[in-house]
Amino acid sequence: MPEVPLPPRLSVLAEYRSRLAAFRANARFYLLSVLITGATLGVFRLLFNFYVLSLGYNEALLGNLITVSNMSALALALPLGFLVSRIGRKPALVWGALLVILSVAAMGVWPSVAMFYAMNLLLGAAQALSSVAMGPFLMENSGEDERSYLFSFSSGIQMGSQFVGNWLGGYVPTWVGAFRGVAATSAGAYSGALLIIAIAGLLGVLPLLFIRHKPVAVKDRNSFDPLRFARAHPRQLFKLFFPLLLVSVGAGLFVPFMNIFFRVVHHQSDPAIGGLMAWGSLAMGVGLLIAPPLADRLGKLKLVVITQGLSIPFMIVLGFSPWFWASAAAYFVRMALMNMSNPIYQNFVLEQVDEDSRATVASLYSMVWNFGRAFSPSVSGALQVTAGFGPPFAIAIALYAAAISLYYAFFLRRGARVAAPQPAPGD
Repeated sequence: MPEVPLPPRLSVLAEYRSRLAAFRANARFYLLSVLITGATLGVFRLLFNFYVLSLGYNEALLGNLITVSNMSALALALPLGFLVSRIGRKPALVWGALLVILSVAAMGVWPSVAMFYAMNLLLGAAQALSSVAMGPFLMENSGEDERSYLFSFSSGIQMGSQFVGNWLGGYVPTWVGAFRGVAATSAGAYSGALLIIAIAGLLGVLPLLFIRHKPVAVKDRNSFDPLRFARAHPRQLFKLFFPLLLVSVGAGLFVPFMNIFFRVVHHQSDPAIGGLMAWGSLAMGVGLLIAPPLADRLGKLKLVVITQGLSIPFMIVLGFSPWFWASAAAYFVRMALMNMSNPIYQNFVLEQVDEDSRATVASLYSMVWNFGRAFSPSVSGALQVTAGFGPPFAIAIALYAAAISLYYAFFLRRGARVAAPQPAPGD
């Protein structure tokens, strides 16, 4: 009897289920950790800016703290890549998670400018350690068929859990304030909230402990040589990373300040902003989950150009609309469109190199991403104090448009060549 083909929609769902079912045990433990830590980081990212402002500091200090964190990640990306190649992916992921928890707890317990700077340095290093280990870990623990799904599902779960974290984050200071007998917008309420999420974050470390550790071979320990790789592939690295650099500069100008934007420009309360950012994270998570089948049909680079290009009109509405409802709606759509291609692009970059070079390229990827975000928050903070949010949004829009044009010119226009993946030794 001839096989009856499934309707297209059911076929896509069946294919998606088969890709998820192919995830290996190590990948599943990692995803569980991401689910927990994503929620705790969602609370932290919502509340930390408000915490600093509640202590009497301004947006300029916030910009400097974000810059310090990103500068730390930038400066340490290559040394941490070398460390990951020595100790392996699992220890790097575990230590990265523990150091994030330590930095959040310390800022909640001992609030001071010096402590904020020191712990943001540590926070940047911890996130860089996890980021450098993550890409090669996912590559090693997936097959070619489900790999783009694993990258996107990892980011999608993180965004979905941030939905919960952002939503809870709007209410945790209220609960802590009521318990302590202080105002919900006081420094005492915010500091208590940070301490609670640091303790909760320890739960996210537990699944990482069940990952089966792959011993690092001697040849892998000696394969980390970013300068040699850059000298051998300068043109390829420029094409892969320069557009990413422009996006990172643009993102640093406004993304870390979205909660401040909605409070200052649209006069919203903490719970309202928490709910808004929660739905934004959910929108991003949905976008990330539908990205892999779209990439299968369109191609990875075409998906990047189309989705990021479509996000620009919504970014204009977000930054310049006088109506809160329009700005909020544009925030949701821009979040989904602009970010759904990020893990697809990272997967594409890592596919261009052999297995021995992935730790090197993952470090370079992290370094480029943090290079732009290292200084642009300080620029944005200063601009906000003197001229408001208009200039940061306008500059970011121009940078995003330039990056999208370069993606198209480098990879999609007629005659452009995408670098073929280099075969791993023995293939």
